[in-house]
Amino acid sequence: MFRNPATDIIVVLVVLLIIFGPKRLPEIGKGLGKGIQEFKSSIGSNSDSEESESEGERPAIGAGSGSGAAAGEKPAVSATEREQ
Repeated sequence: MFRNPATDIIVVLVVLLIIFGPKRLPEIGKGLGKGIQEFKSSIGSNSDSEESESEGERPAIGAGSGSGAAAGEKPAVSATEREQ
């Protein structure tokens, strides 16, 4: 009933090693890490997108200005213009 949690972790790791093999475990770990990272970023960006929706739609780039830049933004400078 009161087992050592470290023993449980060791047993799980040994079973995973037997099932998937030593070459597959790093790939599984990377995939699991990327999945967790995407999940966290989707949760964080979800609240940001809800706030922007409540403020209203953003103006499209080039809408209402002849220079092609949105209001308050600096126009993009190409590499050839920077050299001149």
